[in-house]
Amino acid sequence: MADLTASGSQSSIWWVFLLEGIASIIFGFLLITQPASTLVALAIFLGFYWLFVGVLELARVFVDRSVPWYWSLLIGVLGIAAGLIVLRHPIFSAVVLPAAIVVWLGVLGVVIGIAAIIGAFTGGGIGSFIFGLVNLVIGAILLFNPLPAALAVPLVFGILLLIQGVILIVYAFKVRE
Repeated sequence: MADLTASGSQSSIWWVFLLEGIASIIFGFLLITQPASTLVALAIFLGFYWLFVGVLELARVFVDRSVPWYWSLLIGVLGIAAGLIVLRHPIFSAVVLPAAIVVWLGVLGVVIGIAAIIGAFTGGGIGSFIFGLVNLVIGAILLFNPLPAALAVPLVFGILLLIQGVILIVYAFKVRE
């Protein structure tokens, strides 16, 4: 097993890993125990973020010539519009967010599955075929059952955040030594 050794720069900022781990555990716990209100809060945060980024992109039109002005204008207008829509309808956005993740993962699973199956017939072997078949099945399940999968998203992300939080806290104390 690999040894976790920290560089001098990581050992001086061990507390950042600790804070990130604590935040992950708190957020993971909230997603598991209060998924609806946590998703609404996340949607509101996302709305403010998009609104803020949109305003900054509009300001960029006038001060930054490294990017064509029309891209900054487009991103700014879309960011402001998305932010306002999410802020005006946070509950709807909290429902759409997990559903969008499920649909994205479903499409990704189908595409990866098809590519891996094609790769199996062009020299990738049985492992590539099995990998592709598993991805294709999981992608199809997600696409044909998006509601149950979307309801599971907060629980799955909550569990992953709890695991990440514990790992980060352990790592923080490991690099502090």
